[in-house]
Amino acid sequence: MLMSLGQFNFALKTTPFQQKQRNTDQRFASNNRIGQRAAHQHLGEGSDKITLSGALYPGTTGGQSSLDKLRDMADLGDPNIMVDGNGNIHGWWLIDSISETGTVFFQDGTPRKIDFSLSLTHTDKPDAT
Repeated sequence: MLMSLGQFNFALKTTPFQQKQRNTDQRFASNNRIGQRAAHQHLGEGSDKITLSGALYPGTTGGQSSLDKLRDMADLGDPNIMVDGNGNIHGWWLIDSISETGTVFFQDGTPRKIDFSLSLTHTDKPDAT
């Protein structure tokens, strides 16, 4: 297993991502000053986003059903816990978007290759209500 997001496992047979990009922002307030640069105050963490991308080859790796499961999770709008393959917990993440591009089609229109991208945003732990 490469990683899990909630009950979904990213593995070679489901959705093996080939690239993981992370972008973490910080928040600052600025105050203009005469004759000097603006003064900045750190307000805390900003957005933290991960983009996973790769290619699926139905029959060898996962296919449309793997992406459909992720879409079902995204439709719920609930945060999911992320755990890497070493068992490290990375907190709660929301699925922002899923994109896919099918190419090299079989005669019935099924793609032999599906390039995908999954965007996630770090969020706080959900309330236990």
